Amino acid sequence: MQAFRSSAQRATQDMRVVFPQTPCQRNDHLSALFRADIWLKREDLSPVRSYKLRGAFNAMRKVEQASMFVCASAGNHAQGMAYMCRHFGVPGVVFMPVTTPQQKIDKTRIFGGEFIEIRLVGDYFDATLGEAQAFCARVGGHFLAPFDDRDVIEGQASVAVEIEAQMDALPDRIVLPVGGGGLAAGIRSYFGDEVALTFVEPEGGKSFAAAIEAGGPVTLNKVDNFVDGAAVARIGAAPWEVLKDTPRGDILAAPENRICTTILDMLNVEGIVLEPAGALAVDALKDIADEIVGTRVVCITSGGNFDFERLPDVKERAQRYAGLKKYLILRLPQRPGALHEFLDVLGPEDDITRFEYLKKSARNFGSVLIGIETKQAGNFDALFRRLDDTGFVYRDTTDDQILAEFLI
Repeated sequence: MQAFRSSAQRATQDMRVVFPQTPCQRNDHLSALFRADIWLKREDLSPVRSYKLRGAFNAMRKVEQASMFVCASAGNHAQGMAYMCRHFGVPGVVFMPVTTPQQKIDKTRIFGGEFIEIRLVGDYFDATLGEAQAFCARVGGHFLAPFDDRDVIEGQASVAVEIEAQMDALPDRIVLPVGGGGLAAGIRSYFGDEVALTFVEPEGGKSFAAAIEAGGPVTLNKVDNFVDGAAVARIGAAPWEVLKDTPRGDILAAPENRICTTILDMLNVEGIVLEPAGALAVDALKDIADEIVGTRVVCITSGGNFDFERLPDVKERAQRYAGLKKYLILRLPQRPGALHEFLDVLGPEDDITRFEYLKKSARNFGSVLIGIETKQAGNFDALFRRLDDTGFVYRDTTDDQILAEFLI
């Protein structure tokens, strides 16, 4: 452990030539909300708005000879490698899925400048990764893995080095996100058992928890990619060796829709822009609220590469999680006055945000998709009672994922 600590400290010192340490700030809003001393390690304020440039720097500086660096990524890892290619003055090729948003492509190109080439290959990441690895083998390049690399893990440990230097005493707990496990393994390797660690995965990508339960890394059959910075189907082999004795109770899963409420809260209250993976640690405070009262907690906000085109979807998910928005399929009688009768059932705080006939040809009844927003979740209970009392037939489809894909 001491050897790792020393090497991580040296790596951190060397990084200062490239970029300054990120702030570790006490957050008054969260501290009051959870009755604890809450600090944020602001990796969203790094030059590439995530911690990924740390591992890229450390791994790339240790490669003595490479014709070029190659990676496959649709986001933060690509930007981190591109930034370091420009710093070291070495060529790099970044493979991205064809479906990568233009904003991420443009940012990667800006960070790498003339030193990188971007290739858009494959509709899904697995195809992109395969093409990247095959290309790397053909040209004799160095493939830079996003997390399954001991030098990358050592680089990510610089987050822990900075936390230790920035605080007057070690925190009681650090809450951090887990995707492939590079950051988690780095923090764990540096602090050992000195600080309690709480690991957070997205509900739709619990590869770490699955590995603990199975006794080794397993590949998830399905992954929800909404939390794209941490939705990984299989935890890395190198991180697993560090993390394999983690108690199952130290691993939490954050629901994707609840994460959206945290993103909006941090944006509206604090003016802090977090991507879904960057909000994981803050969101998980809700699950450990009773345990952390009166303690000092550091949450690692791991990234802020948020595409604001996603904001309407984030708001929608947050409202649905909070019970403030629902979608109903209403069986509406095909006669004059029926719609007026329905409108009379709505409460003073209920607002129709969508109204669409799904079936207009029926002689007696028509199916209508209705989206309703309200100001208090309890308003829907009262609305449903009034609908039942007046004889309207309806179905709440808010949580029906299959119908939502087709209708919403």
